[in-house]
Amino acid sequence: MSAKTKATPAPAPASAEEALPGATYRDAFALILGERIGVPEAAQRTLGATPGWVKGLMNLRNALVAPFGLKDGPQPEQQRRIGFFPILSEDEHRMVLGLDDKHLDFRIVLDVEPDGESATRVIATTLVKTHNAFGRAYLAMVMPFHRLIVPVMLNQATN
Repeated sequence: MSAKTKATPAPAPASAEEALPGATYRDAFALILGERIGVPEAAQRTLGATPGWVKGLMNLRNALVAPFGLKDGPQPEQQRRIGFFPILSEDEHRMVLGLDDKHLDFRIVLDVEPDGESATRVIATTLVKTHNAFGRAYLAMVMPFHRLIVPVMLNQATN
């Protein structure tokens, strides 16, 4: 591997919106890897392993939302996944992962594209569509953590 960068906020690809029409929240982070990789490898590197502190936050989240009947992970019928996230669709340059629940739906859109002769740009776009006041409150509560977690997860692609 040659030059690599750290994940930084980036514009979301316009086509990412197709993964969750009507999304009420969106953000994106990108990084450049000094090597060529495809979307399956990018997804495995970024989402396949979860840092311990993120697992701890997810366990706390699951304990706090259990009384509200919210999903705490992929459902049994959703077998294909990477890490915690069910794979909803995949092609040569994009993988869409996510869950739908009664309070909100979310998607992670992972795009890979060539960057020059021997590098890859990896873009992680998050889309959220809230359904009710609880979904909006939940989103507001998790956003500070989301903005920390996504770059850390994306940076795992450089390892």
